[in-house]
Amino acid sequence: MPDIMIRHIDRLMVERIKMLAKERQLAVNDVVLQALRHGLGVSESAGLLAESSRESKELAAPANEWDASEQAAFKEAMQALSVARPEQLATGRR
Repeated sequence: MPDIMIRHIDRLMVERIKMLAKERQLAVNDVVLQALRHGLGVSESAGLLAESSRESKELAAPANEWDASEQAAFKEAMQALSVARPEQLATGRR
């Protein structure tokens, strides 16, 4: 399998990856691969890679966990993000 180097990872992301690795008792590389698969809409089942049913750009609110006002706020935030220009978003670099 090919290797990919990822540069300029912010401190918060590194801490979150390490925390998840520790919680799940996985190697950091495995946590990163899981995050990439999830973010790209690719699932691994029985050693086979397949596109997940969720569109890779789609982010869903937890079903039956949020009340109507929370769901409306989430939908509004997602709409704003979908039309935001890159220069309007934080880069995580300081």
